Amino acid sequence: MSYARTLLITGGAGFIGSHVVRLFTHKYPEYHIICLDKLTYAGNLKTLEDVASAPNYTFVQGDICDYEQVLDLFQRYTIDGVIHLAAESHVDRSISDPFVFARTNVMGTLSLLQAAKVAWQASSDGFAGKRFYHISTDEVYGALELGDAFFTEETKYDPHSPYSASKASSDHFVRAYHDTYGLPTLVTNCSNNYGPYQYPEKLIPLFIDNIRKRKPLPVYGTGENVRDWLYVEDHARAIDLIFHRGAVASTYNIGGFNEEQNINIVKLVIDILKEEIESNDEYKKVLKTDLQNINYDLITYVQDRLGHDMRYAIDPSKIARDLGWYPETDFETGIRKTVKWYLEHQNWVNEVVSGDYQKYYEEMYGNE
Repeated sequence: MSYARTLLITGGAGFIGSHVVRLFTHKYPEYHIICLDKLTYAGNLKTLEDVASAPNYTFVQGDICDYEQVLDLFQRYTIDGVIHLAAESHVDRSISDPFVFARTNVMGTLSLLQAAKVAWQASSDGFAGKRFYHISTDEVYGALELGDAFFTEETKYDPHSPYSASKASSDHFVRAYHDTYGLPTLVTNCSNNYGPYQYPEKLIPLFIDNIRKRKPLPVYGTGENVRDWLYVEDHARAIDLIFHRGAVASTYNIGGFNEEQNINIVKLVIDILKEEIESNDEYKKVLKTDLQNINYDLITYVQDRLGHDMRYAIDPSKIARDLGWYPETDFETGIRKTVKWYLEHQNWVNEVVSGDYQKYYEEMYGNE
């Protein structure tokens, strides 16, 4: 079959990537979607079961650090667009094992960039019509004090964790490939994502699962750290828009206009989960404790994370102004949708939470 274009989406079996793969596969049947994923602990094909049989979807298991495999994919499928989401992304893990973050986030991105450059330069039309879109994080900007300041696209990089340092380096490589070789690149920096299919090591799904089991809710420090929250389906829509209409060599910040302290998020998750279970007998079946045990007493303050940034806050006015994007999901609605999804998809949670995850959880929080 002949397709209008062929896109490589890396990290497509992960959290954000799976939403992007799902959106593009269904919305653009004229596109051939190649999903490349290593299937590490946070990537799972159950996340993509609803697109597995789509005629325009192809899954490839592989490592973005394997340059020869990546180059072969470009040449075999005549890939003309890349949406690069594959990354190690959990700050806590980067603190305990920074080498794997440097390997995947820096060298993996470099492998993709070089393969794209080589394959596209050898094509009959060169870089014309090609796009290399790299998704990054607001954490590369460093930390903000409490107040009114926001990260903009002009904010200087000041990463503080091994994770954010690795992402900052990959961002620089992407821009360098445009400036040096003319590769048509795009970079976006997003705030904290949440929603369905997020691996349970992250704050919101972790707490949903812990509340259900009456396990402590580990909150770093005083819980006053502030983050901006973006519902993942809103992020996928932004990625779609930027890939198709964003200006080459541009950077766009993608935020959710939902700036909140961590402790307030924890309390909101507790309140909403209790409300939903009280009103739905089916949800009561997945509860492993009495309903009266769902309360703020589950909150347990633990030693603060090393180098824990106080506040991140994105100013997404550029994408709103230039491309007309604005998040559609308010925070309480997004949290409620997320809580309900996890309660209704316990089989998925049980499938992805392996013995390795249990060991990791005990190492991180078991002694608190």
